[in-house]
Amino acid sequence: MPKLLPRRNLSGFAVQRSGSRIIRIEVTPMPIYKTNKKRDGLFLYTVRVNYTDKNGKAHGLTRTAVGAEAAKLLESQLTAEYKTKQVTPAARMTVGELVKRYLAAKETEVRRASVEKTQRIMNRYVLPTLEKERLDRLNRQKMQDWKLAVSALGLSLRTNKNIYSEFRAMLNYAVKMEYIAQNPLTAVGNFKDTDFTPPQEKLHYYTADEFLRYKAAALADAEAKGTLSEYAYYVFFCIAYYMGMRKGEINALRWSDINEELLTVRRSVTQKVKGESAVETLPKNKTSYRTIEIPAPLMEILAEYKKRLESRDAYRDNYRVCGGGEEGVLPDTSLSNHNVRYADTAGLAHIRIHDFRHSHASLLANEGINIQEIARRLGHAKIEMTWNTYAHLYPRESERSLSVLNKVK
Repeated sequence: MPKLLPRRNLSGFAVQRSGSRIIRIEVTPMPIYKTNKKRDGLFLYTVRVNYTDKNGKAHGLTRTAVGAEAAKLLESQLTAEYKTKQVTPAARMTVGELVKRYLAAKETEVRRASVEKTQRIMNRYVLPTLEKERLDRLNRQKMQDWKLAVSALGLSLRTNKNIYSEFRAMLNYAVKMEYIAQNPLTAVGNFKDTDFTPPQEKLHYYTADEFLRYKAAALADAEAKGTLSEYAYYVFFCIAYYMGMRKGEINALRWSDINEELLTVRRSVTQKVKGESAVETLPKNKTSYRTIEIPAPLMEILAEYKKRLESRDAYRDNYRVCGGGEEGVLPDTSLSNHNVRYADTAGLAHIRIHDFRHSHASLLANEGINIQEIARRLGHAKIEMTWNTYAHLYPRESERSLSVLNKVK
């Protein structure tokens, strides 16, 4: 028969506040039992905790430890855990209900495109398996099972990490709102790369010479068609290369945002909000709201474009530069089609529209421009983002550092 080690009385309770209600969780004595079984030459001990939650429901939990010292440590850990364990009425809500509350809260804090992205991820990867699961029943095992289910879909590591981050953020919100005491997902960690992959994805961009070929092809195409709308596509890609702006920022750009040699990014446009063709929003982040210098070649292009618009009474200060009118936007599909056509005409490989932003940064990096200046022009929230993307484009800096070290002999 197992022996009961004499222990001190560990009765106690934890007082927690949930809104205006006080929750009392009682913890009864936790004896340590020594069994007759051994492992690695040490006796096995069992530690039991009995506790009553705020609803008066009794619970019991038994754990095993190897050796007396480990048993004492386990006892201490369980005591601390269950004296601070919080159970709130809100913890009974389901994951599906949490998703609704979380999305409603995000609507007031971020751009609608971000809310749409979160909703898509929840609908595809979280709700199918966890929609009816209560928050207070989420544990490490269920989180691990969820991760395995997502892994089985065969998605890229980047996509898996993005899904994990969105789910973790929602559960962090639940902790913040005191629906649950802790986030069970953090215990199992993010997705890991099980296979070797190059540390740096290859960037696709146009060099200065390649862009000049692309630019010439785009201008020739616009002149051949002879319309202002076609000329707008040519202007769009010139802005993308010379300014490094995001697609949404260029589409939202108005003539009033251009002041002589300066351009101010004040807003963005997304075309991916369900049920609406385009929605104007604030820039992506605080540093995305920026004023950047316009290079001389682009100033000439904009001046010529403005002159053409004025000749047809199609210019107003509050009109959008590329889309025309107060609400005009160049459609995503048309932009992609024009991009491919210009590249084909110039005999160049196709790159994405976003890669013109990479082209801008890569041109500056290859010329040794300070990484902080590049981050400023791009409107990156953190300079680490710029460095991690473009650091490998600084061969001259590595040569200079090696030259300095070689002199020490």
